[in-house]
Amino acid sequence: MSNEKAKLLKSFGLSMAVVLVVSNIIGSGVFKKIAPMSEGLLSPNLVIWAWILAGLVTLFGVLTVAEAGTMFPHSGGAYSWLGKMYGKTVSFFYGWTCFTVIQTAAIASIAYVFAGAVNTFVKFPELGDSITSIHLGIIYPFKNIGVKSIAALLIIILTLINIKGAKLGGRVSQVFTWIIVTCILVIIAFGLSSAIGSFGNIATKSTVYPPKGFSDYWGYGVVVAMVIAMRNAFWGYEGWISLGFVGAEIKEPGKNVPRALIIGIFVVIISYVMLNITYLYVMPIDELLAEVKKDENAIAAVIVMNKIFGSWGGYIISAMILISTLGCTNTTVLTASRIYYSMAQKVLFFKKAAICHPKNKTPNNSLIYQCIWACILVFSGSFDTLTDLLIFAAFIFYGMIVFGVIVLRFKMKDTPRPYKTIGYPVVPILFVIFCILLVAISIYEMPQESAIGLGLILSGLPFYLIWYKRSKQFDDIDTNAE
Repeated sequence: MSNEKAKLLKSFGLSMAVVLVVSNIIGSGVFKKIAPMSEGLLSPNLVIWAWILAGLVTLFGVLTVAEAGTMFPHSGGAYSWLGKMYGKTVSFFYGWTCFTVIQTAAIASIAYVFAGAVNTFVKFPELGDSITSIHLGIIYPFKNIGVKSIAALLIIILTLINIKGAKLGGRVSQVFTWIIVTCILVIIAFGLSSAIGSFGNIATKSTVYPPKGFSDYWGYGVVVAMVIAMRNAFWGYEGWISLGFVGAEIKEPGKNVPRALIIGIFVVIISYVMLNITYLYVMPIDELLAEVKKDENAIAAVIVMNKIFGSWGGYIISAMILISTLGCTNTTVLTASRIYYSMAQKVLFFKKAAICHPKNKTPNNSLIYQCIWACILVFSGSFDTLTDLLIFAAFIFYGMIVFGVIVLRFKMKDTPRPYKTIGYPVVPILFVIFCILLVAISIYEMPQESAIGLGLILSGLPFYLIWYKRSKQFDDIDTNAE
């Protein structure tokens, strides 16, 4: 496969790389996750600290993986890095998990939120009860068919755009990234200047604070509640590692990969913290929770905007969600497809995914496979569960990737490192410890979902056994096939 004539183009400079980081992260999380975080912590200050701490943990991961990204600026990013760190078996299961749950579930769920926002403006017709009641276990493929159809259509359209060219896909993300960042700044400006709000709201805890269990086991309850809240926040930060997936298409990766990652994550952290301060400035935490509980589909950001602007505030925030989820879905489609392209080049995925479009220089078949599975997830109706599984599965591998940077310091100590981790080894060690903590608490708090997540990871075993036999004729994964 290494002799493939068509190669991916180096299409992205620093500014576009920053755009890819920001647009791949900012999606639906910052608009929705304050509600479950507030319900779990019951303190505005603790909610804000959960966003800050989750951002800092993410920053620690960014500061570390940038070292691997500059050492091996290959298409596939973390998949390629894990091969260098632990061998092809571990890297395969990471790539397979990205395909079954991490990246495709992200595409499906973000596209679904986009379609839900569209439904705010145009109500979609629904099928009759006799059809929507058809199910296979917990899967209801025809329920909410209008929203699901729009979500699938969005994925298909964005896939076609990215098949046409990486630069075109990047430009789409660039436009929507600037729009959404501008909109976030407008919300912050209007919210914090509104006479409706008060900084006293941020200092006022819920009347039922502290949450039950906070004092259990000498503060263990506080740690659990904070980690669970941070797990919700991590859905907002998810996508931070994706720049490495297009490493082969970044100009001067030794300089631009770490710069883009660090600049991008700081933009996101500041935006998220300020936006959540705005929510809690406008509405006391008890009032916010009371409004959210009236409707299980309520979005906290819509409630806040309605209070600031009146009844049409919901349309403003729905338009913002349309823009942010469109940009985030597009970037995830663009970046994640490079994982399967890289896997297929090593004969560890469906072999047609290794083909690069001869004219457009894009991994067109990889994009198509990804599109098909993401659409299946949309119609499965299981994307809410998959969102929780996504974080659980992702942090298993994130911990391994960051620890692998330490492994490479011993295993490949003479390999040039255009960038070295700031704060090494403290920064990567703290990140790994947190990953272990999050995974352990997730297994304790949601054993059934965790078992499903592990099952999805291991579902790749029969495929690996088949593909591994064929891959023996090619170079080991340590050989760069780009």
